[in-house]
Amino acid sequence: MGLDPGLRRLALGTLLAAYPGPVPPDWAVDLLAEGLAGHTLFGTNVHDPAQMAATTAALRAGRPDVLVAIDEEGGDVTRLAHATGSPYPGNAALGAVDDPTLTRQVYAAIGAELAALGINLDLAPTVDVNTADENPVIGTRSFGADPVRVAVHSAAAVVGLQSAGVAACAKHFPGHGATVADSHYELPTVDVPPAVLRQRDLPPFAAVVDAGVRAVMTAHIRVPALTGDGPATFSRAVLVDLLRTEYGFSGAVITDALEMKGAASAAGGVGPAAVRALAAGADLLCIGAKVDADLVEHVAEEIVAALTDGRLDRARVEEAAGRAAELAASTGAAASATGTPDGLGYAAALRAVRVEGDVTGLTAPLVVQVHAASTIAEGRVPWGLGPHLAGAEVVRAVAGETDPAELRRLAGERPIVLVGRHLHRLPGARELVDALAATHPVTVVEMGWPGAWRPTGARAFVTTYGASHANGRAAAQVLGLAG
Repeated sequence: MGLDPGLRRLALGTLLAAYPGPVPPDWAVDLLAEGLAGHTLFGTNVHDPAQMAATTAALRAGRPDVLVAIDEEGGDVTRLAHATGSPYPGNAALGAVDDPTLTRQVYAAIGAELAALGINLDLAPTVDVNTADENPVIGTRSFGADPVRVAVHSAAAVVGLQSAGVAACAKHFPGHGATVADSHYELPTVDVPPAVLRQRDLPPFAAVVDAGVRAVMTAHIRVPALTGDGPATFSRAVLVDLLRTEYGFSGAVITDALEMKGAASAAGGVGPAAVRALAAGADLLCIGAKVDADLVEHVAEEIVAALTDGRLDRARVEEAAGRAAELAASTGAAASATGTPDGLGYAAALRAVRVEGDVTGLTAPLVVQVHAASTIAEGRVPWGLGPHLAGAEVVRAVAGETDPAELRRLAGERPIVLVGRHLHRLPGARELVDALAATHPVTVVEMGWPGAWRPTGARAFVTTYGASHANGRAAAQVLGLAG
C-alpha cells in the first residue's frame, strides 16, 4: 500500500533535494510537480550561464514557485565559478576592508547574477564569528573574529542579496565559528554557557534578523547547555526558544545538509534526522548533495510514518511547509537595477590585501605553491597566483614532503614567493617556510585564514584573506607580478 497522497505531498513540501549532472532528470522535475519544495544546485550542476538558465526553466516547468538554491558565498565557496574561482572576494576579505557599503555592493552583484540565472535562494552569507584560528570549516568564510564587525557586515550582505530579489540564508545558527572540528565528518562540541554565545556568536544573527533575513540555517554543532547530546539542528531550545522567541525570527529555518555526519550519525540516518529536525522547529530540510529519487522518497516515507504514529504533529509539518512556500513566494521582487561597477570584485580584493615587510624587487621569482586540501564546503576550486603571473615559474610542493634544499636549488639567485592556505595549521608548512627563509629571500603569501603565526626570517608576509580568483589577482598585483 502506497503513502497517503496528502501526507506525502505535505512531507515533500519540507524537502530541499538535489540531483546529479547539468540537466535535471525527469524524477527531479516530476517530484516538484508532486510537491517537492525545491533543489539545491552544486558545482556538478553548473556548466555555463545558458545551461543554467535552461536548468532553472526546466525546474520551473515542474512548478513555477520552486525554490532553486545554491551556495554562492563569493571567495572560497562558489558554485557558479567552480571551474575558475570566484570573481568576488569572500567574507574575510570584506571584513578586513571593513566598508559595509562595499559588502552590500558585492552581495548585491552576486544576487543580481543569481537572479538572472533563475536562482532565488542563496545559502549565504556565513555569519559565524571565527574565533578559533584552527577552525577547519569556517575560516575565510567569516567576516572576522569580532562580533560587532561581523554583525555589521552580515546585515549589509543580507540587504545586498535581498535587494536583487534573492532570499538570503544566514548560517550556521547558533554559531560555528568556535569549532575545531568539521561537522561534515563529526559532531563538533562548543561547550560554553548561553551567556557566552549571546556575547560572542549571536550578535550577527540578531543583526540579520533586524535586517529582514528570509532564512536562517542551522548548525550541526552540539552546545551541551542548550542541545544536550544532539546537534542544534535537533534542538527546540535553539530553534524555537532562542531563534524564534528570544531573537524574534519569523522566516524559514533551513537545516544544514542532513547527510552530514554531524546530523545523520546523531540520528541514525537521513530519514530519522529529518523527523527530528522537523520536530525541533526546522521548516526546510536540506537533504544534501548526493541525492536520488529513492532517497527523497525514503525521507518522505520517514516523515509520513512519523505523522502517522504521532512522533510528528501534523500542524508542525504544515507550519514548516507553509514557511517553505512563503520563502519561495517572497523572492523575485528585485529593486530597480543600478548595474554592477566593472571590476567590483577585483577592486574589493585589492583593498583587502595586507603587507607586512618589503615586497619590492620580486623580479621573476620562483613561486612555490604549497598543496592544501579543500573542504567539502569549498569543493575543488582552482586557487593561487598561477593564472595571474607574468614571467614567473610556478612549482608545487607538499609541506612535510618537500626538501627545502631542492627548492633553493631550483630558485638559484631568484627570490622565492611561497603561496599557501592556512599555513599556520598545515603540518610541515612552518618548518618548510622557516628553512627556506633561513638562507633565501622569501615572501610568504597567505591565502587562507592567517592566524597569529609569522615565519622567522621571511622578507614579507602578505595576507589576502581568501583564495578566490579575485584574491589571487590582487596578490599578484601587489607583488608586482601581474601579467
